[in-house]
Amino acid sequence: MSLAQLISPLALGQKQQQPGLVILDCRFALENPGYGQQSYAAGHIAGAHFADLNRDLSSPVIPGVTGRHPLPDPAQLVDRLRDWGIDNDATIVLYDDGTGAYAARAWWLLAWLGKRDGVFILDGGLNAWLAVGLPLSQDSPQSVPGHFSGQPDNRLLLEAKQLQQRLGQPNLTLLDARGLPRFRGDVEPIDPVAGHIPGAQCAAFTDNLGSDGRFLPVPQLKQRFAEKLGGRSPEALVAYCGSGVTACHNLFALCLAGYPLASLYAGSWSEWITDPQRAIATGD
Repeated sequence: MSLAQLISPLALGQKQQQPGLVILDCRFALENPGYGQQSYAAGHIAGAHFADLNRDLSSPVIPGVTGRHPLPDPAQLVDRLRDWGIDNDATIVLYDDGTGAYAARAWWLLAWLGKRDGVFILDGGLNAWLAVGLPLSQDSPQSVPGHFSGQPDNRLLLEAKQLQQRLGQPNLTLLDARGLPRFRGDVEPIDPVAGHIPGAQCAAFTDNLGSDGRFLPVPQLKQRFAEKLGGRSPEALVAYCGSGVTACHNLFALCLAGYPLASLYAGSWSEWITDPQRAIATGD
């Protein structure tokens, strides 16, 4: 079974009373960090717990040292997952109300901790749920604390120093999940320096989706990434983005297409630029 799995709104609706099911609402907005919690309170899929990107799925930022969304402390994340009622054999469904990027961050964190089966992203997110007329709830979920026992697998990670050493190697495929204007350095609305890591290719994560907000069919995703790989080994691929969030969307899409789970440079561009000695590139 593929590490990346999608579930449709109707299929989730049929499973809502299933024992062992845990639903996480991962809504967030960079420009308004309180958006997710406020939206969750206004209405969420019944039984869902709220997973906040800043509070639950990241560690505090250390200015000048880390990127904008450092990985969470593994022990603290395990405790939080247990609080939500997650066991090792739980079925977990993740959603947000946008592109699925925040849900994909949660998916990657679970994979990092060893939870690699029974984890689904709601295809099309909350918008798809509402589009088929399924209801929302304002009730707080009830759950018994779980016994999840994950451990981080840091083989999935690449540090900045390791990436520096690999730059220029012919087998490296380095994919930047940000949109082309930010990749090129034409605009930079978030970080203080514009551009990209030398040797990277632009692989905007939004291109994993169709116009309906759902993931592209597997053959299209496979072709998309085959063109990026250009015959190089997928095992040598490294994904990054602005802060280690949307890169997870590419990693999910790669797995959905049948490729192995590749490495994440979690610090991403916002960490890369904290050291002025690290090279940057602009343009294509």
